Amino acid sequence: MYQYDRKGPKRGVALYSYSAEFGLTKTLEDCFEDVHDMGAHGIEILANTHIANYPYPTDEWVENWFRLCDKYEVVPVEYGNWIDSHVLGDRDLTTEESVAMLSRDIRLAHRLGFTVMRTKMPVINDLLEPVKNWREIIKGALPLAEQLNIKMCPEIHTPSNLKGKLVTDFVDFIKETGTKHFGLNIDFSVFRTEFKEGEWVDPNYTPNAPEDIIPLLPYIYCCHAKFINMSEDFRETTIPYPEIIKVMQENGWDGYLLSEYEGADKYDPGYEVGQTLRRHHVMLKNLLGD
Repeated sequence: MYQYDRKGPKRGVALYSYSAEFGLTKTLEDCFEDVHDMGAHGIEILANTHIANYPYPTDEWVENWFRLCDKYEVVPVEYGNWIDSHVLGDRDLTTEESVAMLSRDIRLAHRLGFTVMRTKMPVINDLLEPVKNWREIIKGALPLAEQLNIKMCPEIHTPSNLKGKLVTDFVDFIKETGTKHFGLNIDFSVFRTEFKEGEWVDPNYTPNAPEDIIPLLPYIYCCHAKFINMSEDFRETTIPYPEIIKVMQENGWDGYLLSEYEGADKYDPGYEVGQTLRRHHVMLKNLLGD
């Protein structure tokens, strides 16, 4: 399997960016080809979207997955999964059932060469706080994650505050357990400062300052490099990317920035993300000194 050894922040792509195209105008290989053509090396998939016959892909599908990784010099970075506690409809999953579901995805992520999982847990309020038994679920899966060297990372997304209770609870759990196999994925939407006139803004949201990420860096195993609007001169106009990247570089963070497009036109018929995504990578290339 292809490996990329550059230290510091590295460029990758979350295939969620291709939501309006995947399976319609783009195949999995088309996405890999795009990533390679942009000079990026990391990739994130959404398990139930991008894996055929998920959660039980065929051996042939897995063989083709590794063929694509080698052909296009792509590293499997983050495997996006959900603990769908409402899957039964008439009742929520028990802790034991949730652990079994999470363990199934840990095994599949490992089989495909991933080392990080975006482990999304059900939320109970508008602040994105997870279900009450999240600690028991994660603890139940930790032995397997440690055995297979998988890092489970909930996504810290707007309107979350990097100094707020949600993040503090996660960091406290990491410190209490001493684990290296549970951490954070920071979505850059938490740094957004600009909104269009009339655009809805979550009333719980207050922009985080780039330096707010510094104490969290030891626990961050990858980031969603969210982008909303790329100008023709290769600037993200809503998120202070130069300041964020500078902070991460100066503090020695080593990991993947996975470009994730979430512009308003994302699902418009006929819209192609390619040009916008390429502008984002020109910007990242310039900021990172690639």
